[in-house]
Amino acid sequence: MSDATLHATDPDPDDFAVQIADQVESFLVAVFEVAKGEDPDSAVPFLLLEVSQLLLAGGRLGAHEDILPDERYEPDLGPEPDVDEIRERFAVMLEPIDVYSEVFDPYDPRTAPVPARISDDLADIITDLRHGMAHYRAGRTTEALWWWQFSYFSNWGSTASATLRALQSLVAHVRLNQPLPELDGLDTDVSMGDETLEFEAGRVMAEELGEPLGIRPVK
Repeated sequence: MSDATLHATDPDPDDFAVQIADQVESFLVAVFEVAKGEDPDSAVPFLLLEVSQLLLAGGRLGAHEDILPDERYEPDLGPEPDVDEIRERFAVMLEPIDVYSEVFDPYDPRTAPVPARISDDLADIITDLRHGMAHYRAGRTTEALWWWQFSYFSNWGSTASATLRALQSLVAHVRLNQPLPELDGLDTDVSMGDETLEFEAGRVMAEELGEPLGIRPVK
């Protein structure tokens, strides 16, 4: 794709920055609302929606030409806001389905599946997005776009993609009444190696997990 095509997609840099910032802010606000736990029945569907919409912003950043910061060195933003509380809130809320299996690099044939946690993923994504938002709110628009684009490639893009796959898979299992893997077989503290997880749970387990998380099987 040529630079001309990339610029034609977002002809006004200021409009592009506002649109990306709005999408980032919308995600942050929505995810923090979900983390309050006031509507746990809708947690997974809302997260599926919000992560999907965030990846639209990521796709636009990924398709854009390289954004270069105004200064050689990134200004000091001070200490990063703590995300442990929201991480713990999601870990409790999503406890039955928090851990999932992920392939870190689909283009590396030697890459084995590794366990990951949705709660950790969301906390990591929030950290990256907040960092860029701090630049944006300080009036350093180019710096904010550079950071969001750079961290999209280096961290939050792949993290959000993995999270989306996990959430979509969960919703699909429940809505289609398909068996779920034995979730106790996944542990982020140990390596899964080459072992294959057996599908030991059936429709009842899928329904039992889905009901409290706002997911209903397709009738």
